[in-house]
Amino acid sequence: MTYDIAIIGGGMAGASLALALKELPLSIALVEAVPFESAAQPAFDARAIALAAGSQRILQAMGVWPALAARGVTAIEHIHVSERGGFGSARLEAAEENVAALGYVAEGRVIGAALTAALAQCPNVELLCPAELAAVQVAGDAADIQLSHGGAVRNLRARLLVAADGGRSTVREQVGAPTWELGYGQTAVIATVTTDRPHGNTAYERFTDTGPLALLPCDPPADGDAALHGRRWSLVWTVRDGQVDEMLALDDAEFLRRLQQRFGYRAGRFVRASERHAYPLALRFVREAAGERIAYIGNAAHAIHPVAGQGFNLGLRDVAALAQVIAGAVGRGADIGRLAVLKDYAAWRRPDYLRTAAFTDGLVRTYSNNLPPLKLARNLGLLALDALPPLKHLLARQSMGLVGHLPRLACGLAVTPPPAVTSFEFRVSKTTGSGES
Repeated sequence: MTYDIAIIGGGMAGASLALALKELPLSIALVEAVPFESAAQPAFDARAIALAAGSQRILQAMGVWPALAARGVTAIEHIHVSERGGFGSARLEAAEENVAALGYVAEGRVIGAALTAALAQCPNVELLCPAELAAVQVAGDAADIQLSHGGAVRNLRARLLVAADGGRSTVREQVGAPTWELGYGQTAVIATVTTDRPHGNTAYERFTDTGPLALLPCDPPADGDAALHGRRWSLVWTVRDGQVDEMLALDDAEFLRRLQQRFGYRAGRFVRASERHAYPLALRFVREAAGERIAYIGNAAHAIHPVAGQGFNLGLRDVAALAQVIAGAVGRGADIGRLAVLKDYAAWRRPDYLRTAAFTDGLVRTYSNNLPPLKLARNLGLLALDALPPLKHLLARQSMGLVGHLPRLACGLAVTPPPAVTSFEFRVSKTTGSGES
């Protein structure tokens, strides 16, 4: 079977790309190993996902946001940043940025349900699930893909292969794509916690000597326990790798006691905690986001530290940029899988990767050094940030994903078949490497 595009990985990034391309005259195969409704589906579990304001625009332009909001999202209207044992703090306010919210929080399963329902309305998308990639070979005019599907071998050909199969990307391994990786020696312990007072739509980022600790307001979805509404949070607690086993073995009472000690009482008293899960942290990028007949999006392209909650948002901006580059190629009759087309996607995304990686990695490394002079400088910096509106505005825009050259979807405009070449054509400046449309 031959398709225009084969997307390997039907999680949040892969499903979003298929939806972003729904108006284009392209045949799309979306390949996923685990059924979406399965409890084993890693992309659509109960973990909370931070959605930046820019990501909300993308989902709105794709037509997904109304259904997602109806299933349950929590707005972030205030962000409080501080350091444990320090005197400095900074606050970001949605009202100061003239937006309804700085971001939103939704459970992965809620996002998954909205994406799955929308995919069912896309006649140009064929979902192959459960199906696993067995082999891939990129030839001159197509990518040849072998799947294990329904207990049998199935062969596909596609003009463009998109790797959206996560941090342990099989596509990346099969084609031998070079990657760059740096470990942090840290692990994120994830849980849902409840406090004795309302969250007030406030998110907290608190830096500690073992890494950042984040609390995101995360109310239950529409089918959840309404009694917890307003008092439920998603916790991301970064600890050193050597502390993980001990943290996971703690009973709830001791876990909450240690959390209270580390975080303080700004959010109230912690009264309940869910089961905890651990995720090792690293900084990783594929060296080239695209090659002949292949493009990488989401975690298959990059992994960053969860500080500032930029992971899925970076992947969603991949989707928006790649969709626009593909639309431009369709409009001028170009081959969507040729490197001459896809290099525009890679060049467009590179500044965002570097900027976001520098932002998140810089925060982690700056706050990992406990020398007294540096700690003093950090706290003075937080005070300065809070007192300087232009600097605070720049930080807020970065956090909202509204910095740099924005794709149409990030501006709230759908990707549609272009009426003329000039409408969507993306060019790369030879002097700056930045994109323009």
